[in-house]
This record gives sequence, C-alpha cells and structure tokens, in this order.
Amino acid sequence: MKSPVWIAEIPRKTAAAGPLQGLTFAIKDNIDYAGVPTTAACPAYAYTPAKSAPIVATLEQAGAVAVGKTNMDQFATGLVGVRSPYGAPSSVFNAEYISGGSSSGSAVAVASGQVDFALGTDTAGSGRVPAAFNNIVGLKPSKGVISNEGVVPACASLDCVTIFTRDIATCARVYETVLPRPASLPGWATGKFRFGILPVNQREFFGDIAAASLYQDSIDRLAALGGVAVEFDYTPFKDAASLLYAGPWVAERYAAVGEFIASHKDAVNPTVRDIILGATKYSAVDAFQASYKLEALRVKSLPTWDTVDFLLLPTTGTTYKIAEVEAEPLKLNTNLGYYTNFVNLLDLAAIAIPAGFRPNGLPFGVSLIAPARTDWALIELAARLEEVRITVVGAHLTGQPLNKQLTERNARLVRTCKTAKNYRLYSLANTTPPKPGLVREEGFDGPGIDVEVWAMPARNFGSFVNLIPPPLGIGSIILEDGVREMGFICEPQGLKGALEITSFGGWKKWRASLQQ
Repeated sequence: MKSPVWIAEIPRKTAAAGPLQGLTFAIKDNIDYAGVPTTAACPAYAYTPAKSAPIVATLEQAGAVAVGKTNMDQFATGLVGVRSPYGAPSSVFNAEYISGGSSSGSAVAVASGQVDFALGTDTAGSGRVPAAFNNIVGLKPSKGVISNEGVVPACASLDCVTIFTRDIATCARVYETVLPRPASLPGWATGKFRFGILPVNQREFFGDIAAASLYQDSIDRLAALGGVAVEFDYTPFKDAASLLYAGPWVAERYAAVGEFIASHKDAVNPTVRDIILGATKYSAVDAFQASYKLEALRVKSLPTWDTVDFLLLPTTGTTYKIAEVEAEPLKLNTNLGYYTNFVNLLDLAAIAIPAGFRPNGLPFGVSLIAPARTDWALIELAARLEEVRITVVGAHLTGQPLNKQLTERNARLVRTCKTAKNYRLYSLANTTPPKPGLVREEGFDGPGIDVEVWAMPARNFGSFVNLIPPPLGIGSIILEDGVREMGFICEPQGLKGALEITSFGGWKKWRASLQQ
C-alpha cells in the first residue's frame, strides 16, 4: 500500500450490517483511527489514538470498511498536495500536475478506484480543490454537521470533515448516515431556481482560457435545466477570502500546532513551518479587527441571497504542474483559493462537482455554494447536473408494468406533479402493455396531467431510450410550475384510433376507472 497516496494501512474488519455495507473508505491522516498512528503528514508529530473519530465510528457502524490513512499537505496547510514528507500525489489524469490539497491522498484514492469514498477536511478548500483536479465529487458540509472530535485542527473554528466520492449517488448514500435526508427540500432544489454567476469582469482564470470556457458551459447547462442565471457582486466574497491567509486566522493554526512546530522546526515542511510560525506577528487587536472586518463583509454579502438561491463558481480558476508549485509555493497556492477561501469564513455549504475537461485532458470543476444547512438541497441540485431527468406519464409510472425499466437503471423518483394545462392525454390503440400518448396543444386549458419525474444516471440513458417504441419518443414537457423536463411525448400520427382520456387527469386514474 505504500505510495505517495497512502501513509498507513488499517487492519481489515468484518463489515457491519448497514446501509454502507460493501463500501470501502480511506481516511485523511489528520483524522483518528483507533490503534493507527495519526501523523498529519509529520512523522515527528505522530500519536496513536485509543479511539476513532466519531465520524469514522459512524461509518463503520453503517457497514463501511476502512482500508487506510491517506497522505495530505502537512498539518492541512495548503491546497496543492505537495507539502508532505511522504511524497506528492499527482492528478490521476497527468502525473506532472498537482492532485490538489490538503486532502490529496483521499481524493486520489477515490479517483483511482482504490476505495469507494474517502474522508478529508476542508478549511480553505481542501475538500473541494482536489475533487476538481481529479474529476470527483467533494462535499463540504455546513460547519458543525460532522463532529471535528478526533481531528487534528487547522483552524478549529472553520474546519469541516468532507466526503469524496466518484458520483453524487454514493455521496448521498454516505451522507445520509451522518445527516438523514429531510422529508422536504427547498423548492429550488427540485424545481425552478436562481443561481449566482460571476460578471465577466470579475471572472479570474489566471490565463486559463479553457477553464473560462468550461465555466460558461456550466452556466449554460444550469440554464437548460430551467435555472435563471443572475450576476452578483463577488467583491465581498473575494475580500473575505483574502482574510484567511493574510490575516490573524493563521494564528488559529499556531494555536493548534504552533508550539510543536517551534520546537521541531527541522521536522516540518519549510513552507508550512514559515506560514504557521509567521502567525506570531498578529496580536489580539489584529484578531478583533479582522473579525469586525469579516462581519462587515458578511453583511455586505447578505443581499446576494435575496436574489439567488445558490452560487455557481469555478472550484479553481486554473491548475498547475508540481514543479511550478514547488518553485512558487505561496502565490500559486493563493490563486487556488480564490474561489474557495471565503466559504467557511462566511459559514456556507458547498459541493464541488466535475464540469468537463480541457483540451489537454485535465478536468475542470465547479462548486455549488449556498447558506448553511442547505447541504441536501445542494446534493439534489448536483444530482440534476449529473443525471438525466425523465418525465413519465403512463406505463413507466410507479406500480405500472414498465417501471422496472427505470429502477433497473438506478433511476430514482424525484417528484410527483402535473403537466401544464395545455396537454391532452390519449389511450393509444394496439399497444402492449397499454400505453398513453401525451400531446401539447396551444390554447387548450385542461386539468393538467399527472406525471412522475425520475432521475437516471446519464450513462444509463441511452439503453433506456432504445426501449421506447414509436409513436412514442422523448421530447420537452412543461410542468405545472413552468419547469421544462425531458419526457414521453407522442407523434401526431400515433393518435389514430386513440381514445382521449384527458378529463381523467392521469393514466392511473383512467386505468382505475376501467377496473371499476
């Protein structure tokens, strides 16, 4: 197991029965696992905990099996993944490029398929930046949802335990063992939404033209889902981000490990050492002044949430080669935090998701960001970007004979609703099993037709479409709240010999009337 990705192996246990049974996971080496040394990527700092961090215990009780501790930027100080005596993990897509940090090993372990999911931590972006560089999902929950007990602190007031997965479905499966999915979500999670985008003159990609293009592609994809793009002023968010490393929050890092570093200078990465020991120049007055400034910036940022439901930002503006970061460690690290550093300071939730590839084969990622306690709403939104939505009206409805064609492809029911009022429904002639035909008619004012909206992994959509016989096909359907979704429609010639059943308001109601 020894490699730049792994620090220590964890003896395998028999999996407990539970919702995560069959899944393996890795643990960033600033998170305790009972009986296995925690080093925070500094061998001289190592200690062996008697018990595991509560989050680790929760996951094991749910059936997941821990396999090892992963490499990281030492003391979780950095977004680059190169500040470790155990070596520098690289992007799984190009060995010359950084993996991102500080949760470098955890992200690479997931992206390379060595585990099903992994735990990281995030203070300034450490659970999002490496997700972007390795084309995986990185969930940064709201502060406090996952306990930080058993975690070596970076900035204790800001730290969050994070989750890396290869897809949203696994992310949701893992997170549900920590925070159960609520019975209801904000309307913007499943229906219409407004999302904040950067004005063109505030977009910073550090010369990465491909990243700029991919960000615009993500904006277009959300708009195609029915979202309304709203430009917002990034200035207060950017100014808050600048406080994290240029202000006395660095002193919080000193409070965590500064005394150890001061007495073990030769055992610590020089960049990490200089950053943390540099915190001694800040006074209590500086700390209070910075907290006042942060509060003022938070107040300036609040009107943004009156106009948007969430922000869509690049996770990073660009990426770098390992050699470039080693030559200019501070400036390039700062660039990587341009869109991430403010999130925990302003107490926001975020999820980083893949968003395409540059022409050179390196991935690009975006982050969905919203106020605290919107974690599940962001997961649902992210699923809409990763999945294909299909609106079904007849034989594919829950309990109907063709519903298994959806469930066999890991589709999930998102919501039950009605179409807009200008749709007619017909029972088609000579179909086995019986099927309806849905037709839109401008000017018609009907009851609206009962439908179900299902979400299917995009990779399974092609095989599903191949099962659809004429005269049915997939087209655009307008729902009662104005949202457009793909769904079953009928070609006009298919209505020959069909019986109109619009007045029943839905296929199930029509079928029930026949039984009566």
